[in-house]
Amino acid sequence: MIGMSDLPGQFEQIRDEILAAILPVMESGAFALGPAVGSFEKEFAAYCHSKEAVGMNSGTSGLHLALLAAGIGEGDEVITVSHTFVATVAAIRYTGATPVLIDIDPDMYLMDVSLIEGAITPKTRAIIPVHLYGQPCDMDPINEIAKRRNLLVIEDAAQSHGAEYKGRRCGSLGDMAEFSFYPGKNLGAFGEGGAVTTDNAEYAEKMRIMRHWGQSKRYHHDHPGYNYRMDGIQGAVLRVKLRYIEGWTELRRERAAWYDDLLADSPYKTPAVMPDARHVYHQYVIETDRRRELQEFLTVNGIDSGIHYPIPVHLQKTYADLGYKKGDLPVTERVVERILSLPCFPELKREEVETVVDALNKFQRL
Repeated sequence: MIGMSDLPGQFEQIRDEILAAILPVMESGAFALGPAVGSFEKEFAAYCHSKEAVGMNSGTSGLHLALLAAGIGEGDEVITVSHTFVATVAAIRYTGATPVLIDIDPDMYLMDVSLIEGAITPKTRAIIPVHLYGQPCDMDPINEIAKRRNLLVIEDAAQSHGAEYKGRRCGSLGDMAEFSFYPGKNLGAFGEGGAVTTDNAEYAEKMRIMRHWGQSKRYHHDHPGYNYRMDGIQGAVLRVKLRYIEGWTELRRERAAWYDDLLADSPYKTPAVMPDARHVYHQYVIETDRRRELQEFLTVNGIDSGIHYPIPVHLQKTYADLGYKKGDLPVTERVVERILSLPCFPELKREEVETVVDALNKFQRL
């Protein structure tokens, strides 16, 4: 079976370094936060071209605390997209704020910048552009609108570690940026993990206090708080993996280029890449008008695939109270019926990519 990732294979490449990094954490007993997390935060901030990074137990926790650090809560509105993992919208709801969902660009599947102004109301406080599949949103116009309308920009960069926009890296393109280190991400922990990057020292300090039960010092709970601490072992693992991410990213980009070349004359729509963007291909997503049949054909032929994501947030039952209905976001609704993610990860071999493409072409001849 050609899978969607090979995490055991990745581990084997760095086994000795990982074990050497974890051992001091176990010997010291610094399992929650601790020196390994602190060192990772500094190194990850530098990687993202940002001044601060605050480690968390998940990307969702990071987005939640980023919103709270900015003072966003009950009665506020936050503009984002429906074509995202549900955590983006869940984090907004955790604060008591209301998500306002807009449609996406049909080529890149990212926030349609032309719709932002029309979604702004006197209650709007922030915009969350989602850098989906490893490609950054068109940030210059988003930031221009935000500056002119006095709004915050919080990047959802959960899938875009190392992605770049006009030479600037995701994590440094807004007021704050949230990352996920879920195991399957381009930079994945050995469990759950997340971080927020920012140049704002005040926001960073607020998040450090809130992630640790609101303690300004031990047992002094001066602020509302949460148990959102990053584990020391995850900090140690991520420090090792961070040294490899650029090499792994170039391998992902190489495999995406193989697909682009081999599918150039096919009827499948392959990923569009924004000019001046560095796409890091967390997912390699094609479009087809026979998605269900194609996915079944690939499975029968020993090839895994995925749908990211089959039901948009505005049509999820748990968000019915937001008041959206089918037809409100037509581009999103069309795209989610057609997209399919193909295997694309650093350990994928050239012959495996060719096998996937052969299967795609055979399906077209049926």
